[in-house]
Amino acid sequence: MASMKQIKKRKRSVESTGKITKAMKLVATVKLQKTKQIATDAVPFFDAMYEKITGVMKKTQVVSHKYLKGKEGGKKAIVVFSSNKGLAGGYNSSIVKKLIGEDAAISFTPKDTLVYAIGSKVRDELKNKGFTIERDYSEGMEDIHYETYVMIAEELLDDFVAGKISEIYLVYTHFKNTIVHIPRVLKLLPFENVEKNVDDDTELLGKKTFVVAKSKYEDDEVMPMNYEMDEEEMLNRMIPQYISTLLYGALTASIASENGARMTAMDNATKNAKELSEKLGIMYNRARQGAITQELTEIVAGANAI
Repeated sequence: MASMKQIKKRKRSVESTGKITKAMKLVATVKLQKTKQIATDAVPFFDAMYEKITGVMKKTQVVSHKYLKGKEGGKKAIVVFSSNKGLAGGYNSSIVKKLIGEDAAISFTPKDTLVYAIGSKVRDELKNKGFTIERDYSEGMEDIHYETYVMIAEELLDDFVAGKISEIYLVYTHFKNTIVHIPRVLKLLPFENVEKNVDDDTELLGKKTFVVAKSKYEDDEVMPMNYEMDEEEMLNRMIPQYISTLLYGALTASIASENGARMTAMDNATKNAKELSEKLGIMYNRARQGAITQELTEIVAGANAI
């Protein structure tokens, strides 16, 4: 058994750690209240944007446009949102598992994938596994200005048009509530003739998402989209805004999820520290009682010997 001095030292260390985790929980709670409100307020706008864009693409006649079809030979691009800090439970590891784990909805390999990282934790993990980090926007997790994501969208689309990438996927964590945070993979470009997107249960900021971007109609009841301007000019404006809006929406959801995960992790750590401190207190009392009993036994034995 450890000595009383060792037990007392460890108990003091655990209590000190518990104070730190409690303080971190309080900080995460305050941040969560702010970011949760931002994410919640943003949901209607982002959902409307997604529905409008897919609706427009559904009614658009056959159009040859640089944003609608990737060039052959291009790689897959994944825009990954994660945290720049640790101590957030399984927040970052769940994103990695969603990308390259057993429950991955689509195959991403280092050979055919370029990573556009927004957050250093998953960036470093993917880099260690051999993935190429094409662009690093990790500072973007600390910058909640929409203009930053307009710039990121422009660079993504430039690479798409240049043929460096032929598909764009968005990977983020959907904030369902304080406890539940679900990693998501959403295909942004190109639009395809499929009824569902990557995940069967994919949700974009709380709503089911479907890509029904059919370029040609067999249903005569569906009226084609009429543009007040040239189709190409319209798509030049619409697609960049579509990408930047979804990126910004993913940012708000990811930040809220990160703070929620960190708050939960620090709460559990504080409870564990308290329980361990109590156990160490019992161990200390037992060791102290044992030492007192031994001293009394030695005194009695000495008195009897005399």
